[in-house]
Amino acid sequence: MTAAAVALFTRDLRVRDNPVLTAAHRDADTVAPLFVLDEAILSGGTCPPNRAHFLAAALRELDDELRELGGRLIVRAGDLAEEVARVAAAADASVVHIAADFSAYSRRREQRLRDRLARDGRELRVHSASLTVVEPGDLLPAGRDHFAVFTPYLRQWTGAQRRAPLRAPHHLALPRIPAGSLPEPGDIGAGKPSPELSVGGETTGRKVLRDWLSRSVDDYARGGDDLAADSTSRLSPYLHFGCLSPAEVVRRAGNSTEGAAAFVRQLAWRDFHHQVLAARPDAAWADYRDREIRWREDGQAVEAWCEGRTGIPIVDAGMRQLRAQGWMHNRARLITASFLTKSLRVDWRIGARHFRYWLVDADVANNQLNWQWVAGTGNDTRPNRVLNPLRQAERYDPDGDYVRRWVPELAGIEGRAIHRPWRTQADYPAPMLEFPGM
Repeated sequence: MTAAAVALFTRDLRVRDNPVLTAAHRDADTVAPLFVLDEAILSGGTCPPNRAHFLAAALRELDDELRELGGRLIVRAGDLAEEVARVAAAADASVVHIAADFSAYSRRREQRLRDRLARDGRELRVHSASLTVVEPGDLLPAGRDHFAVFTPYLRQWTGAQRRAPLRAPHHLALPRIPAGSLPEPGDIGAGKPSPELSVGGETTGRKVLRDWLSRSVDDYARGGDDLAADSTSRLSPYLHFGCLSPAEVVRRAGNSTEGAAAFVRQLAWRDFHHQVLAARPDAAWADYRDREIRWREDGQAVEAWCEGRTGIPIVDAGMRQLRAQGWMHNRARLITASFLTKSLRVDWRIGARHFRYWLVDADVANNQLNWQWVAGTGNDTRPNRVLNPLRQAERYDPDGDYVRRWVPELAGIEGRAIHRPWRTQADYPAPMLEFPGM
């Protein structure tokens, strides 16, 4: 036991199944639960308004959860390594606990923090199994440092040993140091959020999870791609910020039904992308596989795509949902990304940047590597596949209700005719491209 420890929260904004908080509580008499508004992230513009509002709400709920345990969240802003060192000194903490992360920035941050604490004779302890179900590097193919193809990874992932989720500490004792103020969204990132943005933290996320598991998960295999039904979990923002433990989500979902198994498979995809990024940090912006694609530069086409006025209703609906909610149905993400990269031949990095601005759940691993998967530069075993948006619309929005919701100027067109407004008298932009079946 040590007198005091710091539990540094990063992308693990929860008290349940949190290896960092559990270890700090187990090994020290007092615990300083700390979150630092990292100036390197804030000044870099990587926390746009939607994520700023979500993060502020998540920190408020984390503080509420900590207060129920007798603690509270300590908040600082500035250079992360320096601020953590100051709190550790004020608390007389010999150890700082942090969760492992796998982006290039996270690795640099960890090393800077380790070096800074060492100057004061303090230790940094890094804990795995917080961000993913299976830690990157735990599953390896023969002679390789990561799996490049999902199916063999899934086979090993499904049979891998998994720890039991950890309970929240029963009680926390805090060192006598000022807590600081919880940030408002404007303290994190400037700008107006999406008008229909949903925010929350651990408390809200656990409610969303309970509702999903009790009502919808068993239908996921049949209805998960139904755009109008929106039969998805909406858990991705809570997983991105660590308000929910992916290990606990998988354990609670189980695999007793086809729907639950299909849902858990999505969590396996999430882990797959993290193990790719851990092995290839450059894949955040460099092609994972160089296909020597000659991308087109077309500013007007990109602007029309971003604003949802391509003249292809299913594409426009997805892009408008993105701006309105800070979220987009996964099937719509595939359709809109394929349209930009495979049909317009625009560099995937442009689309990934736009998604990262608007999406609450856009972490580096899943956003960038899903974009590469669609663009054909990533882990797709069929890199030349192209999604015909009209066929996708007929299959996944057969009655046109998804388009009707997000493209209201076409709401008067009945049934699937809404997907081809150029055959009617509708006042709508002409389609930017032609596809079979038009």
